[in-house]
Amino acid sequence: MSYHGCEAMIAPSVLDSDMANLAEEGKRALKAGAKYIHLDVMDGHFVPAISFGPYVIETLRRHIPDVFFDCHFMATHPEKYVAAVSKAQGSKPGLLCFSFHYEATEPRGITQEVIDSIKAHNMKVGLVISPDTPIEAILKYADQIDLALIMTVYPGKGGQSFLESMMPKVKTLREKYPTLDIELDGGVKPQTIAMGAEAGANLFVSGSGVYKAEDMAHNITTMQRCVEKLGNGKSDDELTPLRSDKDNGSSS
Repeated sequence: MSYHGCEAMIAPSVLDSDMANLAEEGKRALKAGAKYIHLDVMDGHFVPAISFGPYVIETLRRHIPDVFFDCHFMATHPEKYVAAVSKAQGSKPGLLCFSFHYEATEPRGITQEVIDSIKAHNMKVGLVISPDTPIEAILKYADQIDLALIMTVYPGKGGQSFLESMMPKVKTLREKYPTLDIELDGGVKPQTIAMGAEAGANLFVSGSGVYKAEDMAHNITTMQRCVEKLGNGKSDDELTPLRSDKDNGSSS
C-alpha cells in the first residue's frame, strides 16, 4: 500500500445539523474533533433543494474565525457568488475555499474564468465532479486547483449510499498528484471511510456520520484515525487519540 503526506481531516456537513443554531453546531463538531467545516450552498436549480447563501457564510465566519471553510457550490452559476463569498475570509490567509462543479461551468466554457476569479478574490480553488463525470475533468485543471472534490453520492438526492465505484478516480488522482487535497463527500461514515482512505483521499465530509451519531467525538476521531492509518501510514501510537463526547461534556 502506498501512503501520502497530505493532512487527514474530517469535516461536518452542516446540512445535517440544527441549522437554526449554525454557529453553535459548527463549534460543537470542532470541539468533538472536526478539523474544518463544509458548507453546502444549493441554489434550487443545479440541485432541487435550497440551503443558504454567501451572507450566511459571512456571518458564520464572525463566530468561527480561525477554521478552514470549504464552500461547496451546487449552483448552476457559481461565478455569481465568488465576490460575495470572499467576504468570509478567515483570521489568516488560506482559510477559505470556493468549490464549484465542473458540470456547471465546463459546458459554458468558463471553468478557467471561474478559477481565475476565485484566485483573484484570494480564495483557494476547489473543483468538484459528480459521479458520472470522468476523472479527466479534474486532471484537466489539477495543476491550478487546491482541492479536488469527488462526489461519492449524486448531489442533491437524499438517502444514498457511499459509491465505492468512485475509488478508482481517487486512486488515479492521488497517483498523479501526491500533494493535492482530495476530498470525498457523500455517504461518509465510520463504516465506509476506509475505502476512501485506502484509495488516497485525505479530506472527508460527513453529515449524518457526525450530527446523527450517538457519540459525535467517537465517530469523528474514529474516522480521523482511519485516514491517518490507511492514508498516511501512521502507526497506532501516532494516531489521534480516540475520544468520546463525555470527555468534554455531552455534544448532544
